[in-house]
Amino acid sequence: MTSMPYLGLEELDREKYYPLLRKIVRGIEKESLRITKDGRLSQMSHPISLGSALTHDSITTDYSEALLELITPPNENIDGCLKSLSEIHNFIYRNIGDEILWTTSMPCVVDGERSIPIAKYGDSNVAKMKTIYRKGLGVRYGRNMQAISGIHYNFSMPQEFWEFQWRKSQASESLQDYISNRYLGLIRNFHRYSWLLIYLFGASPAVCSTFLNNLKKHPLLPFDTKKRSYYLPFATALRMGSLGYSSEAQKSMRVSYNSLNSYLETLRKSIVTPHPPYEKYPSGKDGDYQQLNNCLLQIENEFYSSIRPKRVTRSGETPSSALKRAGIQYIEVRCVDVNPFVAMGIDKNQMLFLDIFLLFCLISESPPLNKGEQEYLNNNFDNVVNRGREPNLLLETQLGSKPFRQLADQLLKAIKPLALLMSKVTNDNEYISSYHKQLEKITDVEQTPSDRILAEMRKKDVTFFELALSYSQKWANESMQSEISKKAFELLTFESYRSLEAQKEIELQDNTSFNQYLENYYAQYNDL
Repeated sequence: MTSMPYLGLEELDREKYYPLLRKIVRGIEKESLRITKDGRLSQMSHPISLGSALTHDSITTDYSEALLELITPPNENIDGCLKSLSEIHNFIYRNIGDEILWTTSMPCVVDGERSIPIAKYGDSNVAKMKTIYRKGLGVRYGRNMQAISGIHYNFSMPQEFWEFQWRKSQASESLQDYISNRYLGLIRNFHRYSWLLIYLFGASPAVCSTFLNNLKKHPLLPFDTKKRSYYLPFATALRMGSLGYSSEAQKSMRVSYNSLNSYLETLRKSIVTPHPPYEKYPSGKDGDYQQLNNCLLQIENEFYSSIRPKRVTRSGETPSSALKRAGIQYIEVRCVDVNPFVAMGIDKNQMLFLDIFLLFCLISESPPLNKGEQEYLNNNFDNVVNRGREPNLLLETQLGSKPFRQLADQLLKAIKPLALLMSKVTNDNEYISSYHKQLEKITDVEQTPSDRILAEMRKKDVTFFELALSYSQKWANESMQSEISKKAFELLTFESYRSLEAQKEIELQDNTSFNQYLENYYAQYNDL
């Protein structure tokens, strides 16, 4: 690995920046399946006591009606962010009856694709669009993939930080373009180095055998003689590989993060250009919608990437239109597995390290990515997903193949100054302590979540399903026994009522046909 000079570390390590670095904003979006006490996927509708999945600010659903998504408000404080997540958990557990939440990324017992109910959002046009989009995912990729859970980590720098940096750089571009280009630099570096996160935090090395029932071919091996669990011996995060959020069809896309316009143009073409293999699925003829369109992507969200540039959209606005209008507002890290060993699926140590990792990606040199580099970076990512704990694993660099552990050690040494800086900024040792915990995983593979899962399955002689169910029950019991903030409970209860009324209002205000609504939505891509 070549040396990675910092752009702005010396500048950042000045007291005038410390208040700004304390204002880094984070948010968590955590997916969790609702399951029955015996570990089956819930067949019950989204509980009305949780409000409307269409309009609730903190609790919605993803692909499946049973796949909850818990959303924290943006927060400048990690403890505050985790507190919000805990309060949402506690509220949910008190409103789902005998059900509990599944605490791993790979799903519980799956009784065929029909056992995975598609999410419903009501009768409005936007609700119909969301449901049809999910139908399209099902026919294109199979429903099993849509029962997988993950955590999205949202990250942004404060506006004052950007204004300081923009003035210091004397850039000729506008502040908006400067911010977008800096975030794109972060994203390019994330693609260069995200294999490290997969090794450190990957927590999906095995699956329940029922997950594979509809697959004719897969690379996994039986974990036990009865073939109740399957795995790869050195896998870290199968969720991020061919069994999970990966698409052969999308590999033809040449997504460029070298400029915002090139990124948006690639997405636009994929959304408006028909993709012959998808033409067999009805997309509106005679009112039959099995998908929104027959293009490579129905909407931007279908593009499976480990990180996305984001901006909050206006009502009815496409994500691309929002980015074109006002630039990148924050980034969304999407490769984080749900960790079964912690109550929330993510803990403070991991968030601390994500912060310094993302800061490193932000302030390090980030030259444009060319096709050759992107290809070997994709291979590196896949190799760590499937073989990350393999003792002699090699990764590709511009200087040829290098041992994984050598590269990991070099990368962590380059990140260390950010851990030291943030420890000064926060006037405690939490960032540097988190850094050392991750450094230990490079020499001691047994500390990685993926190794711990397989080791515990062997030690306890249990299947993946049995291990995951035991942790699901453990965290459910802990949540039910914990004290719940009266204020938080009342606010979430009020939000549930408010969201139900908001859904009704949206349905009352619909005054166009669904076909016209969809036509208006897609017309926005003509202006990109």
